[in-house]
Amino acid sequence: MSGLNIAVLGAGAWGTALAIHAARQNNPTVMWCRTAEQAAALQKERENRRYLAGRYFPDGLVVSSDFADLGKSDCLIMAVPAQHLRGVLTQALPQLKKSLPLILCAKGVEIRSGLLMTEVIRDIAPAHPLCVLSGPSFAGDVAKGLPTAVTLAAEDSAWTAQFIESFASKALRIYDTDDMIGAEIGGAVKNVIAIACGVVEGRGLGNSARAALIARGLSEMMRLGLACGGRAETLVGLSGLGDLTLTCTAHQSRNYAVGFAVGQGESLDAYLASRHSIAEGVPSAQAIITLAHKRGVDMPICQAVFDLLYQAAPLDAVMTDLLNRPQRAEPLFPSSQDSKQEGFFV
Repeated sequence: MSGLNIAVLGAGAWGTALAIHAARQNNPTVMWCRTAEQAAALQKERENRRYLAGRYFPDGLVVSSDFADLGKSDCLIMAVPAQHLRGVLTQALPQLKKSLPLILCAKGVEIRSGLLMTEVIRDIAPAHPLCVLSGPSFAGDVAKGLPTAVTLAAEDSAWTAQFIESFASKALRIYDTDDMIGAEIGGAVKNVIAIACGVVEGRGLGNSARAALIARGLSEMMRLGLACGGRAETLVGLSGLGDLTLTCTAHQSRNYAVGFAVGQGESLDAYLASRHSIAEGVPSAQAIITLAHKRGVDMPICQAVFDLLYQAAPLDAVMTDLLNRPQRAEPLFPSSQDSKQEGFFV
């Protein structure tokens, strides 16, 4: 099968890594970025020095800031930050083929509407087939060609087989599912839990506390995912537990690094101002709590992160509140029937 014409919306670390990988698989690839100056620099230098220095672009990768250059694409990979997705996709839509498959890579919940990213896309592009690509994958690892496995979720699998054949490789394995909600919730919640785990390390609270946060964070992820219509097997798979484990255990994670800085007493605003990349868990902490309240789901760890980031709550007080939660039995396995039951820290 011949390669697909692939367009990537976004030239951050993840968009760049996906574009590099797509072109390495002999797919003619266009990567869109925001300004003509940025596009010219990337096209000339053949690397993204800000985000992925030393990862050079294959010959089949073209960089452009013109939405018209996306018009010949067979699919669009959307790798812009979650809070900017609506605006950027709205601008791109007039240049896209009708019914062009859209592949969501942004991980989060839209703050102003409280909608999942799939709901945002359906709101503005209802005629386009939609997929969610998510899983434990750092941009640098994908750009280097290191072994990685991800989930591709789509309600209609008629097109996904063609994408997997053209995009997957021996290093990048893609497992398909039809549970887009589960894949999306996993990707959004894990970033908030990763901030909590970074706080634990920055504060010097030990690996045992971090392990507890990961386990109880998975429980929160599953409760919200099930309440929104996702499936448990997705949330304990690559796009749930897999992504949670990676993001919660590595300084390479932007969200973990944010939490680590906060745990060491650094100002959140000062830390974010010193960074080029966006830590999706920061806006997601607000949006996830709003969604959890709407669904009646108890998420104490995500609530604690929200309180730290947005309510100026003292870290010691937040930790005390978590540790003072009532002792309860641990469910063997959450189901849709108990997705709203109260959670706990340990």
